[in-house]
Amino acid sequence: MQFFNSLSQYRPQALAVLRIIAALLFIEHGTMKLFGFPAAMGEGALPPLMLVAGILEVFGGALIAIGLFTRPVAFILSGQMAFAYFMGHAGQSIWPAVNGGDAAILFCFVFLYFVFSGPGAWAVDKN
Repeated sequence: MQFFNSLSQYRPQALAVLRIIAALLFIEHGTMKLFGFPAAMGEGALPPLMLVAGILEVFGGALIAIGLFTRPVAFILSGQMAFAYFMGHAGQSIWPAVNGGDAAILFCFVFLYFVFSGPGAWAVDKN
């Protein structure tokens, strides 16, 4: 199909849109942990692992959003999401939609893809 083949020329821009949107959604998870925005994640002080997760989500997500150190940061964030899934979700059910871990799995594999693909267009990093 010629139409779909012609879309290949926009691959770097589509990758950049995926990178930016995924990073903004990821940052939102961190701001919930660190700042209680847009909604608080619980009462009281965060456990140390949640604090580290929030810091990685905000600052790592920001680096991914602007496309700076994309590959190494994406590698770290992919590992964080795999860890989060197995520590916080997998024990509740085998089904990700039931255990609430579907976002962690998706972030894990999107970030893992960035390790191999690089940032795409509109990034501080140059492929």
